[in-house]
Amino acid sequence: MFSNQEIIKIAMQQSARDINAQYTDFLKETNVIVRSEVGSSARKYYKEPITCNLVSYGNNVVASVRDAYREIIEAYIAKFEFYRCFETPNMHWLDAQMEKMGQKICFMAEYFLPDMDRLSRLSCSYERKELEQKDFSALYVPEWSNALCKDRKELDVLGIGAYENDKLIGLAACSADCGSMWQIGVDVLPEYRRKGIASALTSNLAIEILERGKVPFYCCAWSNVRSARNAIKSGFMPAWVEMTVKPRDIVDEMNR
Repeated sequence: MFSNQEIIKIAMQQSARDINAQYTDFLKETNVIVRSEVGSSARKYYKEPITCNLVSYGNNVVASVRDAYREIIEAYIAKFEFYRCFETPNMHWLDAQMEKMGQKICFMAEYFLPDMDRLSRLSCSYERKELEQKDFSALYVPEWSNALCKDRKELDVLGIGAYENDKLIGLAACSADCGSMWQIGVDVLPEYRRKGIASALTSNLAIEILERGKVPFYCCAWSNVRSARNAIKSGFMPAWVEMTVKPRDIVDEMNR
């Protein structure tokens, strides 16, 4: 098993590979700007074009940005306290400047890592089964779209399902998004929620991942209070945040 210190270092090292930085950049008390580049070892869901990506582990902002937009980002992260760069009203300033150049803020997310002082195998009143990649083929349906990713089936490597009389009622699964870290997603059928199923599945899957020598991580939108509560209850803690800017036409297409 890993210690909390080892887990956060592994996450920072991966974030550095994601955005063309050094992991020590996230430990500095001053902001850091690097040239945007998605490397071969980045998490699989990082896709070009990326105009810029702002990442914070709670000490500063590390900004990975294309040269054409560097001046705007330099002004932005100098203008506001680092943690306020990820919230309104300040991010409206950035969005207005970027939109003049055909860019928009696209993604915002909070990431969680296991707290080894709290993580344990939680239980629920339903049968649980461990699932492997071969068991997922019939499960790429809307009910399990957070646990599994239809567009990256080859990365879905491990899961735990909850069953009532052989009926799948909850599923946590993980994708091998990079060499050292596997991302957990979880779904529970609406009529079975608030029964401790999500946290039981999430916590047990996290331990299974750790026992395989990988670091589990969990991501959700800041407004997804239900998902964030599950992360905390399952033994995870907030670790880092990201905000990504992409070309305006890509953002507009997502909103159609």
